[in-house]
Amino acid sequence: MHIHILGIGGTFMGGLAQLARAAGHRVTGCDNGVYPPMSTQLEAAEIEFVEGYDAAQTAFEPDCYVVGNAISRGNPLLEEILDRGLPYVSGPQWLADHVLNGRWVLAVAGTHGKTTTAAMLAWILEDADLSPGFLIGGVPLNFGVSARLSGKTTDSPFFVIEADEYDTAFCDKRSKFVHYRPRTAILNNLEYDHADIFTDLAAIETQFHHLVRTLPRQGLIVTNAAEGSLERVLERGCWSAVERFNEIAGWHAEGDDGDGSLVLLRGEEAVGATRWGLNGAHNRNNALAALLAARHVGVPLARGLAALSRFRNVKRRLEVRGKAAGVTVYDDFAHHPTAIAATVGGLRRKVGGARILAVLEPRSNTMKLGVMKASLPGSLVDADRVFCYAAHLDWDAGEALAPLGDKARVDDDLERLIGHIAAVAADGDHVLVMSNGGFEGIHARLLAALAAQDARRKSAQEMVGEQGGE
Repeated sequence: MHIHILGIGGTFMGGLAQLARAAGHRVTGCDNGVYPPMSTQLEAAEIEFVEGYDAAQTAFEPDCYVVGNAISRGNPLLEEILDRGLPYVSGPQWLADHVLNGRWVLAVAGTHGKTTTAAMLAWILEDADLSPGFLIGGVPLNFGVSARLSGKTTDSPFFVIEADEYDTAFCDKRSKFVHYRPRTAILNNLEYDHADIFTDLAAIETQFHHLVRTLPRQGLIVTNAAEGSLERVLERGCWSAVERFNEIAGWHAEGDDGDGSLVLLRGEEAVGATRWGLNGAHNRNNALAALLAARHVGVPLARGLAALSRFRNVKRRLEVRGKAAGVTVYDDFAHHPTAIAATVGGLRRKVGGARILAVLEPRSNTMKLGVMKASLPGSLVDADRVFCYAAHLDWDAGEALAPLGDKARVDDDLERLIGHIAAVAADGDHVLVMSNGGFEGIHARLLAALAAQDARRKSAQEMVGEQGGE
């Protein structure tokens, strides 16, 4: 089969492209502004993609067009497909029909932590020689790719998928995860998000209940007991076994960020422990959920804990992008206030009293709408300085961040903002860049600016020294 993918640069659609290619299909695609890591993954898989959505792409004459959820009516290629009555399908539906059908699907859902938890779960199964396939909205460092049809065992029945509640396509406004039909499902947490498609939290809870309805009786739901929203979802009806975590009387995890300990408990009984490279209560909960889900397919908790000691996290999760002039620059995907707070807090625990300069691009559809703007100042309290890029916002970021006082700076010119950051940064500082997009290559540009400023400073010092020696 030849498929042509509209929106191939997104993490989901790009992963689908790699799965289709691995399954022996011919894959082409199109998008606007494809950037790493997806562009490099597509190139490595020898998948041809073109820039833009020109209607002339119908000359590819694929057997089917696979349409991503970023594609709306008015898109010239989509309009040509509809006018000519050409065959098309949504990405999640194609995945369900051609990849997930007949497999034991382990789906990871939730507002936060989906990517990290799915990566943990896939790694635990891999370490246990179960060779899972997976589709994850990031690049797990243990694997180096965001999607894989299967591992060493080509007939492995297991497939781990990051289960997104965002809508499926222009023609299907159900959440993507209703197509996946999991046997094992993790419900990590549930907050209000995606304000561009959901009117309120109750609307998202309804979609989560649709997911719950698809699990078989012998399936398992691993759910965060501390989330009232998830309890409301289950109260609407549940036909599968439920295992709760993050409750003191039941399954919970403890640990010390200082020594990297992770302890698994059931009530007051310590069930097992390991040391690993992640920190924060949110990551310990992610790990516990992954361990319980892996146990459902036969991986003992002790073996899962051992695997987590070798887990290397995901790209763009407090990923160090470089160091210049004694300043360390990080990249992180955080874009919701809850995730921003967890990320800044995690870095604070890591660096102690060193200065943190938080650099934020409110880029998600929800953030662009300004729905979460009142929560931003509180999410950034652990940062010493805050820099916000506001070029694409319809709301006043300066007004929203006013509670932070002089420690916050807002600019709609990125080059100027980079200059301000470089001027403020000093040896020993940590610059935390947060965005769910490419942020116009800010990481490399900032490192270059820091290095250039350091070179100028050293040159000026040498000149002063030479003049003093005359």
